Amino acid sequence: MSVIVDIKNLKREFTVGNETVKALNDVSFTINSGEFITIMGSSGSGKTTLLNILGCLEKPTQGTYLLDGTNVSNLSKNELAALRNSKLGFVFQSYNLLSRTSAIENVELPLLYNSNFSASERKEKCIKALEAVKLADRMYHLPSQLSGGQQQRVAIARALVNDPVMILADEATGNLDSRTSYEIMMLIQDLNSQGKTIVFVTHEPDIASFSKRTITLKDGKILRDLINPKVSSAKEVLASLPPINEDLIK
Repeated sequence: MSVIVDIKNLKREFTVGNETVKALNDVSFTINSGEFITIMGSSGSGKTTLLNILGCLEKPTQGTYLLDGTNVSNLSKNELAALRNSKLGFVFQSYNLLSRTSAIENVELPLLYNSNFSASERKEKCIKALEAVKLADRMYHLPSQLSGGQQQRVAIARALVNDPVMILADEATGNLDSRTSYEIMMLIQDLNSQGKTIVFVTHEPDIASFSKRTITLKDGKILRDLINPKVSSAKEVLASLPPINEDLIK
């Protein structure tokens, strides 16, 4: 099992007026390939800053971050962008899909910056990614023709298409109702069972219960880093919900 993330003594400080805010204060942990981790913490705990550093969107003030063996702190902006595109997949709370662009074209976006693939290879990879999230029959639909859950599946397909070493999800169920949230978590658990490494930021304990390990932040420090003794099955939770009353929808 290889180490995907190796973070040592990470600090991230911001200057606000005359004050120095310590968003992250001496944080250290590792993530192995194939793990499914949730990062929890209240507003201001540092979880968004940590996600931005994990996603190579921000650099730490101090400390080291190795992503799949590469020391991120030594890289230029262009090198960081190239690393992000080749190693990471992102899923956001608000889906971040282009509204006038079909599902398959949205999924293709990360590949447009990758000159290793021909147009036909790009299309093949996009179809495979949409098949993986069970949306192959909606590939030519616009986001406005898709439900919230389907839009998030397109976003997950887009995160998968470059075959990243790690998927970073930021409150990816935050805009969804409970049933749809569990459907997305079932998909995430399925991807993890296939070997995908997933880091999921959430403030919801029931969402964290689907992960194998939870890192809890408070005031920029790690409060707890615990293996989940009993991982919930999103598939089982979904099966236990009462059936949808079709008459109420009409």
